[in-house]
Amino acid sequence: MLVILRSVVLFVIAAVAEIGGAWLVWQGVREQRGLLWIGAGVIALGLYGFVATFQPDPNFGRILAAYGGVFVAGSLLWGVVMDGFRPDRWDLIGASICLAGVAVIMYAPR
Repeated sequence: MLVILRSVVLFVIAAVAEIGGAWLVWQGVREQRGLLWIGAGVIALGLYGFVATFQPDPNFGRILAAYGGVFVAGSLLWGVVMDGFRPDRWDLIGASICLAGVAVIMYAPR
């Protein structure tokens, strides 16, 4: 159970780094907030690349495939919190399907 908890925490940290980094770049470019925002975003995106290496599973493809589902759900949540985005039922259903995929890919007995 601790291995699963560690994996979930690492996925959350990765999502904050990647989604936050992309959001900072977006703000810097599209909202014209400047190079500091862009630079902070690039650093956060770089940190994201390291987080996945701490996952307990040794298979790069499995980790990144599963993370894709976390990214989908996390992006919607980020939009709600940071931009006032209102996901519709299809967004929520799609994110739920993605998270179910994460559970199957990462945590199914092998």
